[in-house]
Amino acid sequence: MPVISTNTAANSALRFLNANSSEQSSSLSKIASGSRINKASDDAAGLAISTGLSSDVTTLNQAATNASQASSILQIADGGMSNIADILERMKALATQSNSGSVTDDQRTYLQAEFSELQEEIDGIAKGTRYNGESLLDGTGSMASGVDFMVGTSTTDVISVQIDDVDSTELGVDTSAINVSSQSDAQTALTAIDAAITSVASSRAEIGASMSRFEFRSDTIATSIENTEAANSAITDTDVATEQTKLSSAEVKTQAAIAALSSANEMPQNLLDLLR
Repeated sequence: MPVISTNTAANSALRFLNANSSEQSSSLSKIASGSRINKASDDAAGLAISTGLSSDVTTLNQAATNASQASSILQIADGGMSNIADILERMKALATQSNSGSVTDDQRTYLQAEFSELQEEIDGIAKGTRYNGESLLDGTGSMASGVDFMVGTSTTDVISVQIDDVDSTELGVDTSAINVSSQSDAQTALTAIDAAITSVASSRAEIGASMSRFEFRSDTIATSIENTEAANSAITDTDVATEQTKLSSAEVKTQAAIAALSSANEMPQNLLDLLR
């Protein structure tokens, strides 16, 4: 029924114009941002899942850093133990030389002087091998009792690390325990040094095993980060080709709605022409 007081056609055309313009704006924002979800209403469930996945990625990145730091600590400790092992080998050589009948007591005095310096150097290395201000090898740092490194997204994803005390007293080769001042003392020293070398080797083996574990865990974390980011991408990233198709369609419909609205606005004027 032709009327002039209410332009139903214009109202309808305006409604479709607003809807098409909104669709066009939505497609433009998704293409421009590269994200399929720019507001919660775009995909409420997807947003919730994506938030959780993003949180996991952040946690995994920090877990990777934790694993790297743990490996660094173990490498520093192993370097210190390697030097202590070298000193023990030199001490064993001195004790073996002192145990020889061809060495005089005066000569053993010279051997003992170096032997004592090496005993003190073991303690110097044990105390001076530090990470973040804490000594790693003298039993005074937190590593002596063991610490946990979080290497996953759960509080249960931890690897415990403990580094043995390898100072001269703990190894049984301190100045009060052994010396090479005499042939009999040198024989006693050889037994103690052999035990110390075995102890250091055992401690280094434990460190090596822990380092290997952290290396494998680092690889696992890297894989988890890659897969989690891929899963999050599938939820949030814009399919540019699909969205461009939607944008083109919305642009055509918007132009059609504008043309329809223009025609609808002319209808009352055309009806007035009937009264002339």
